Amino acid sequence: MNRRYFIKLGTAGALISVADLTSCATPDNEKTDADIVVAGGTPAGIMAAIGAARAGSKVVLIEYHRHIGGLSTSGLGKSDIENKNAIAGLFREFTQNILRYYTEKYGAGSENVTKCREGYYYEPSVAEHVFNAMVAAEPDITLLKGYQIEKVLTRSGKAREAAFRNWETGQLITLKAKAFIDATYEGDLYALAGAAYRLGREGKADFNEPHAGQIFFDYNENEFLEGSTGEGDHRIPAYTYRLCLTDDPANSYVMKEAPSGYDRKNYLGYFRDLEEGRLGGPKVFKEGHGYYKAHFDTMVRVFSFAEIPNRKYDVNTNPRPLGFPFPEENFNYVEASWEEREKVFQRHRELALGLLYFIQNDPEVPEAHRKLANQYHLPLDEFTDNEHFPWQLYVREARRLKGAYTLTENDLALRNGEGRTTVFPDTIIAGEFPIDSFPCSREPSADNKVLEGYIGMLPIPAYQLPYRVLVPESIDGVIVPVAASTTHVAYSTLRMEPLWMGIGQAAGLAASLSVRNNTPIREVKMADLQRQLVESGQILTYFDDLDPDDKAHKAAQFWGTKGFFGSYKAELRRAVTGAELNRWIALFTETAESAKTAPAVAEIEKVTREEFGKVLEQLGIPTANHDAGYYDHTAGGQEVLRGEVCMTLFAALSPDSNL
Repeated sequence: MNRRYFIKLGTAGALISVADLTSCATPDNEKTDADIVVAGGTPAGIMAAIGAARAGSKVVLIEYHRHIGGLSTSGLGKSDIENKNAIAGLFREFTQNILRYYTEKYGAGSENVTKCREGYYYEPSVAEHVFNAMVAAEPDITLLKGYQIEKVLTRSGKAREAAFRNWETGQLITLKAKAFIDATYEGDLYALAGAAYRLGREGKADFNEPHAGQIFFDYNENEFLEGSTGEGDHRIPAYTYRLCLTDDPANSYVMKEAPSGYDRKNYLGYFRDLEEGRLGGPKVFKEGHGYYKAHFDTMVRVFSFAEIPNRKYDVNTNPRPLGFPFPEENFNYVEASWEEREKVFQRHRELALGLLYFIQNDPEVPEAHRKLANQYHLPLDEFTDNEHFPWQLYVREARRLKGAYTLTENDLALRNGEGRTTVFPDTIIAGEFPIDSFPCSREPSADNKVLEGYIGMLPIPAYQLPYRVLVPESIDGVIVPVAASTTHVAYSTLRMEPLWMGIGQAAGLAASLSVRNNTPIREVKMADLQRQLVESGQILTYFDDLDPDDKAHKAAQFWGTKGFFGSYKAELRRAVTGAELNRWIALFTETAESAKTAPAVAEIEKVTREEFGKVLEQLGIPTANHDAGYYDHTAGGQEVLRGEVCMTLFAALSPDSNL
């Protein structure tokens, strides 16, 4: 199998020359090949490139494989999102494009439209088609494929250029840019630039995280098990391939013989799992989560199936059995050479195909289980240039940046009686997925319940992600939306493609602002970035009760990052109290960096329009801003509603405001 991809394509699919790239003059008259170079055609990288291009930047998007889309086009056809109201922006645009594709091709009432679940479930080839179309629609994006990153030149503390080698020709190209976005799963660009990073797990004592370090965790009862030490180490969660299988005989590629590297001894532990009940169903059954009752207590349960359109399935490798063979196979991957990484790809391919072959053919597997397993095969119409096998390894965690801020488990939990998780004034997106780490070693717990390091779907509230986790401690010119600055535990919720798409969008907009205003990435004006994000549909602050059609929706998103709201209830149609208004005005003047102050209003239950108008007058906010911020149904009313205050103050921060 040839894993080395060499195609170099432009946005319309035509061959291009590196010399054709637009030259852009930097303030010091140094010529660049683009305003922004995005390394990594992952979903985050794609959205970063689109976000930057739509903001007016010339972008080069460069990818190692011959396909873009990372895991989302390589088998991960079920969007990892629990709360669809928490993540929108370009991710929502992607799902809408998926839905449009299936609707136009099969009809609004078709089975495939139903199975795509409003665009959140999709075939790998359809996801790739949509990503390619979104990129091709942006004339300011140049797409290069088949290049591995080899070197980054940092001068005066700033990344200036990066060298990439074409696998086919050996040609080495150097791309100069005003800003770089490292959207690789591995954090390769920023590591080569000299930015500091973490690799492995922090100990419990490092950040006082309950689930840090070496851990045995009962995922059913959410309880720590005997042997949990909390000690840090260099281990990382297991990698796998995310398979796409079909039950359509006419579209099936059937393995007629054992795949390369097959060794049944890799899978014998599953017999004990079957005997002792670890291949059964979950304690809590959630529809759409890859649970099929027909698979419970059979060898097919070594996988988890989620149905996607056209008789296909997103197939994850179930990490809960003790026979799970993938832990410890990736320890040398992250900092290995490209040649050594190829060996890791091959080893994981062999293990994945071998496991499928094992449950379909091994004579010791019960006949009924083999018959069930033989209903599913690799689809003939997927991954047609790679023997119907995904090209992207599921790199669940690699390097993690040491950034201007490190997100920890404590930022994801309610504490000290607070009604929200940590509020960050530089929030760029809301996160929502549970803490979910695959096993980090093959060691089982003393009671044989679980492998070490596995933390399965530990619930957390929706949280805010600060911009500072994307910014290296010292190196400038680089922004990092994927291998960002978090602990191992916190990374296991950040590492989901829908969230990464939103983070990528924020990174693209931030890089574009940096280029346009000639400011370092770490000094991007946060109010400007956040305003652009909310205008483009990004969710910055999650609320349980916020209607997306509420006219104060965007304003509430913004002020939610400044501490206006102490809970997950926005209550925008409730009258603002005197105490709330005083606190909000103080936060407003701090955000606006205004020297003007307003006298405190009385500690009353309902502030009137007249009293609010006096406050605005003292702040120098035009009355027109105030009047435009009222809900229609309050016309003539005396009290001022919370949403009205949010809208008025948000409008006052507009670039067009005279404040």
